[in-house]
Amino acid sequence: MFLIIGLGNPGPRYAENRHNIGFLALDEIVSRHGFSSWRQRFQGEMAEGTLGGDKVLALKPATFMNESGRSVGEALRFYKLAPEDVLVLHDELDLAPGKVKLKSGGGHAGHNGLRSIMAHIGPEFRRLRLGIGHPGHKDRVHGYVLSDFAKSEREGLARLLDSVAKEAQLLVRTDEKSAGAFMSKVNQAVLPPRPKRPKAQAAKPAAAQASPAEGPEDGGGALARALRQAAEKLGLKKD
Repeated sequence: MFLIIGLGNPGPRYAENRHNIGFLALDEIVSRHGFSSWRQRFQGEMAEGTLGGDKVLALKPATFMNESGRSVGEALRFYKLAPEDVLVLHDELDLAPGKVKLKSGGGHAGHNGLRSIMAHIGPEFRRLRLGIGHPGHKDRVHGYVLSDFAKSEREGLARLLDSVAKEAQLLVRTDEKSAGAFMSKVNQAVLPPRPKRPKAQAAKPAAAQASPAEGPEDGGGALARALRQAAEKLGLKKD
C-alpha cells in the first residue's frame, strides 16, 4: 500500500495558487484513475484507488501547508506504513515550470509543508518536485507562491498535470529505472525537444545533372556531335 500526499492550502481562495500544484496534481491522478470519492479523514480529504495493481491512498491535508505533517502522521500511524511508502507531491521553486524531479529523503529547502511532514515522520519519504520557477529574488517568494498561475502558464500547467496523471503507475515503483522513466516521459510531454533541422543535400555531380538528351546514349551530347561533324568536314577519321 502507498500513501500519496498532495500539498496545498485548503479553500477556494488558494485553489489555483502555485503553492497548490500538489493538490492539483493529486486531483488529476484521482480523477484519471477512477479513485473513490473524497471523504473527510485524518484532518484532510482521502480517496482510495489502485495504480499498477497496487492499492493507493490519496490524501490532501486540510490543516494548511505549515501543519501538513499532522494529517500525514495520523494516516501513516493508522495504516502502519513506513516513511518510504509515502510520496509527497509539492511545488518546487528551484525547477523551471513544467519540470519534474523524483527524489527520496533530503531536506526541506525552506518549504513549510515538507518541514512539517519531516517533523512528524522523519525525512525518509519520497518527493515529486513539481517545478513552478523562481520569481528572481527571495523577498518575492511568499507573494509568488501564493498567487495564481498566470494565463500564459495555464497551457503548460495542463500538460504537466495530464502527463503526471497519465504516468502515475510509475510513481508506485520505487526502483531508479521507473523513476527515470517517469521523469523522462513527463518532461518530454511537457517540454518536447525541438525538431531537428533537415540536413542540407549535397550538390549532385555534373554528370548526374545532365539531361537524358545529353547522356551517353546519344554519343556524348550536343558538343560531341558538333566535334564529330567538324571532323567529318575536314576529312578526319576517328581511330
